[in-house]
Formats: sequence, structure tokens, C-alpha cells
Amino acid sequence: MIKNIYVAGPLFNAHERNYLELIASELEGNGYKCFLPHRDQSGIDESELEGTNLSQDTKDKIFNADLTALKKADLTVALVTGQDIDSGTAAEIGFTYANDRPIIAITAYERRFRNLFVDEMISKTVNDVDELLPAISSINPQD
Repeated sequence: MIKNIYVAGPLFNAHERNYLELIASELEGNGYKCFLPHRDQSGIDESELEGTNLSQDTKDKIFNADLTALKKADLTVALVTGQDIDSGTAAEIGFTYANDRPIIAITAYERRFRNLFVDEMISKTVNDVDELLPAISSINPQD
């Protein structure tokens, strides 16, 4: 049964972060527990995230928190917008796939060619947040 969901996607601007938060809000409002990397880090002070030169200690904290959440997740929901699938998102998709768990991709109605290797790992693709719950049900009918 799907309970824990890892929400993956690019985090490079406010629009991307807001869209990911909308995804998590929809899922959490329907009883799922979500891990959203930019929101759910623990043990990291905001000052550690300023600028682009993160300390190795901060990088380690982020990596370990993300990896722990991926290991716990029953499903990954990935926002796959942009010129190409974000490299971090592609890695999270790959980890999920390698661990035999489903991945739902959200395109946000964006039409473009995507990396075929990564695309083949995706269990189901939807256009928007309102299509998530039916997609989850189709992957795991007992939900």
C-alpha cells in the first residue's frame, strides 16, 4: 500500500518550488505522507543554505536526508519540466526504479522530447496535480 511519497523535481526558482509544494499539498490533503527535499530537511540552519558554496557537512546532511526519504518512499512523484529532466530528479527516478518502486511523472502540460532512458523508468505520466490521485489508484488499486 502506498503511504510514503517522495516528491522530486527541480528547485532552482520559486515557480518550481511552489509547484512541488502544490503537489505535496494535494497528496498530504488526501492522507499521504510526503517528503519534499527543500521543505523537509532537518538539522540544517537556513544560513547553511545561503549562496552556492555549501559546506561538505551541509551537503552530507542533505544527501543523507534525501537518501533516507527515498528508501522509505513507496512511490516517487517527479516533476519533469524544463529543457531536460533535472539531473537530481533523474537520479531520484533512477534510485526509485532500481528499488522496484513506481514513479509518476508530472509534465505540467509541457510537450518536449525527454531522455528515453529516464522516461522508460516512469510508471505513469500525468499532465497536472489533479490527475495524481487517479494515477496512484491505477498503480496500487487497494488505495
